[in-house]
Amino acid sequence: MRTDNNNVTNNKYTMQSIKFQSNKIIKIAGQVYKGYSVGELPKRFAFIYNEDKDQEGITEWFNHKGLTYVEYNPSIWSYV
Repeated sequence: MRTDNNNVTNNKYTMQSIKFQSNKIIKIAGQVYKGYSVGELPKRFAFIYNEDKDQEGITEWFNHKGLTYVEYNPSIWSYV
């Protein structure tokens, strides 16, 4: 039996509630996600690894109400 962000009880799925923190920031099961429209997707989106820049891409996302949500990990430089 597979478990992701959903709780499995007696082969029934219990959906996690979505908490909207702002217009494009949501929180599901304690994890924060940021929503992007198609033209605003980060450059790291949808590739596994870039050897030239030694950088990992974004390989996990989900779509909800027209936005593509990826895990939100702000860098220290976004607060400076």
